[in-house]
Amino acid sequence: MGSFQIRTDLALEARENIEENEGEIHGVRYEEKYDEKKDVKVTRVVIDTKNGAKAMGKPMGTYVTMEAPGMLEPDEDYHREISVCLAEQLKELIPHMDAEQSILVVGLGNRDVTADALGPHVVDNLFITRHVVKEYGKAAYNASKMNLISSMEPGVMAKTGMETAEIIKGVVMQTAPDVLIVIDALAARSIRRLNRTIQITDTGIQPGSGVGNHRNALTKESLGIPVIAIGVPTVVDAATIVGDALERLAKECGDSGSNVRLGEYPKTFTELGNMYVTSKDIDAVIKRLGYTLSEGINIALEMS
Repeated sequence: MGSFQIRTDLALEARENIEENEGEIHGVRYEEKYDEKKDVKVTRVVIDTKNGAKAMGKPMGTYVTMEAPGMLEPDEDYHREISVCLAEQLKELIPHMDAEQSILVVGLGNRDVTADALGPHVVDNLFITRHVVKEYGKAAYNASKMNLISSMEPGVMAKTGMETAEIIKGVVMQTAPDVLIVIDALAARSIRRLNRTIQITDTGIQPGSGVGNHRNALTKESLGIPVIAIGVPTVVDAATIVGDALERLAKECGDSGSNVRLGEYPKTFTELGNMYVTSKDIDAVIKRLGYTLSEGINIALEMS
């Protein structure tokens, strides 16, 4: 048996995997709330210490995960509830929400690859205000307080020849936003979380990490401003699916699972490490989720 690293961008799944194998994690706090009416479970994983960060394989910070099975359904009312819930979580993570701020929203990903096009679709539906307020003032929106919202879609290095972080750093230097919000597609450990889970974190993001293509990180340390990352898992590692299927098969056949363990696969499975699986209706799902996330961001950044 060879060793295969289970890949996930979700802190919740990383915690679950560690606790299955090693038990309690010191330096990691966990809270869970379930809204039965909305059928939404919100979990908060807070990594307080360097030891906890090392064990989790994630930077220190707060990771909020919203699990909503109904996100797969084209129910506009339900998606509106998800947007409102997302807005509530964003307001808790974005610093100084009571004050007017300049906020840059970045949609990461490749618009030409459907499963990776979440970020660009979110940017398409944002309520952009920075240019109007700078030209005509807040009176243009009949408001006394207003955040300056701007957005960008940096694309991918194969098209631009530049690192995503390089492009964003240049824009941050020129426009001097107070907060950066980045949206990206993620990879999940479990099929049941595919396209129906939202993760929000204040630790920033590493573009391409979901498919093992690590680029320069977008964090407060690298950019000098708070970075809030929002992501939805749109792909699952093929090797993980095979491992899960074998484990369930072993249990159904009466095997205790000792011969088939998650994280340990035959060497022939390692070639699946570069293969990712998504749903057959991913094009419709991405458009729907893009609008849901953008609506949540619009609600969170709107000032009364």
